[in-house]
Order: sequence, then structure tokens, then C-alpha cells
Amino acid sequence: MLLGALEAGGTKMVLSTGDEKGNIFERISLPTNAPAETMPAIIDFFKNKNIEALGVGTFGPVDLDSQSATYGYITTTPKTPWVNYPLYDTLKNALNVPVGLDTDVDAAAISEHAQGAAKGLSSCLYVTVGTGIGGGIVTNNRILHGAMHTELGHIIMRPHKNDPMPQGCCHYHDGCLEGLASGTAIEARWHVKAVTLPDDHFAWELEAYYLGQMCANAVLLYSPHRIVLGGGVMHKQHLFPMIRKNTQQFLNGYVKIPQITDDIDSYIVPPALGDNAGAIGALLLGADALAASK
Repeated sequence: MLLGALEAGGTKMVLSTGDEKGNIFERISLPTNAPAETMPAIIDFFKNKNIEALGVGTFGPVDLDSQSATYGYITTTPKTPWVNYPLYDTLKNALNVPVGLDTDVDAAAISEHAQGAAKGLSSCLYVTVGTGIGGGIVTNNRILHGAMHTELGHIIMRPHKNDPMPQGCCHYHDGCLEGLASGTAIEARWHVKAVTLPDDHFAWELEAYYLGQMCANAVLLYSPHRIVLGGGVMHKQHLFPMIRKNTQQFLNGYVKIPQITDDIDSYIVPPALGDNAGAIGALLLGADALAASK
């Protein structure tokens, strides 16, 4: 079957075609401008491909309550033109195919659980650390949804004693994870792009402190079988051993399971699917939507 995949990001839209096994056939990207400019280009691309279904992993927050009158609407995003935008309805009405929709980070969590770093495990946490921070949780082999999707990036952190910007840079919350440890936060704190900072810069000690604190909290809250850390900031591979060490320090010997005490290198890991995780997850969402429609 031919499926479409849309990774709707805050900076760019990635449009792919592929199949239910996660094979990607074609991929293009477009800048995320206002809906009036961006959506017609997305619709034109997929209309010309004769896809059977579309999977969407989108930036959020997004309404994922299928019983809600605003299901599939992007809600309180800081990207003002997209506030209360009916993404699901617009795509479904224009393409007339089944549409499976979730957050971008949930889509990546689904793919890493099905085919990647958490394959064969019943639970995992996938975290993307980039322009923003988000997390997707798989538990009992299903993505976790409740009253809404999770917002891991906005949990409140204990600030580092030497952080020159302990309040962070989030417009909604002082001291939240995204406001302290996202790529946006790194740039706001040091006034340069994160990628330009040398590996021995104090920025990375702060980054490992906050991400290690997040991982420790995730262990205590969700007890996932594996934590997968992706996104642009995590291309800095030297962060992984620092984050693992901070995780253990925050847990302080309280959690005595082998994954934490003896094999943390295999517990907190990078994505196995790399930058394909979002597209593959969207393809799997599309396949599920097609199956549910029959």
C-alpha cells in the first residue's frame, strides 16, 4: 500500500510517501509558514501521489480527544497563525483518505518502539531535544494518551546552582525543562547556536544536569524499559555519558534495578532510526488509520 506521512514541525514540514513497513520512497520539506501558504502546498503534494491513507505527526499542543468537537486542532501553540487551526479536518476533507494523527514526538516514539531502539520492549520513553522539548510514552505496547497528550517539555526543574539563566526562556513557565534545556534555551543563555559550542563548554554540563534530572523523574513516574533521546541537540553524542551519570546521581541509589545500576549505557540511548523516526512513525499512523477504516 502507498501511504503518506506528514511531519508537521514548527520550523519545517516534511512530506514523505512510503508503505506500512516504514519504507520511505520519497521525501521533501517545506518551511512552516502561515497555514494559508503552507497547507495548499501540502495538499497538492499528497493529492498527486494517490495515497491510500495519511499519517501525521504534528507540533502541538494538539487536541487528540476523538470525541472532542476540536479533534485534530492545533491549540495554544506560540506559532500564532496556527492557533486553533483544524489540521485534521483540513487534510481529511481535502484528500478524502483516512488520516491518523498524533504529536510529532508520539510518532517518533511509536516508530522507535516498533522498529528502533525499543523494539521488543513493552514500554519506552522517547524524548526529542531540539528547538523545543517533547516526550512520547509507550506503555503496555500502546502510546499513552489521557485527558491530553503528555507535555514533558513543561515539567518544572530544580535549577542548577550556577545556571546564569535559572528562570529559563519559556513564555508560559519559569524554570521548565524546555525553557532551560532546549536548543532555543541554549541559544538564549549563551547567545550563540548550540552547534557552535565546544564540547568542553559549561553549556553541556547544564544540559546534562537538566536532561539527567528529567530522566530520573521519568524513571520514577513511568518506569519505562528504555529511554530514547533524540532531536538536534542530542547529535552531541558526548552528552549521553554525562546524562547517564546525572540520572544516577538524581536517583541516588533509590532505584535498584540492573538497567540503572549496571547497564545504564543500554538504558538511555540515541534513536536507532535516526532522523527517520518521525516519518516512519507517521507511516505507521497512516497504516493504522487505513486498517481502522475497513
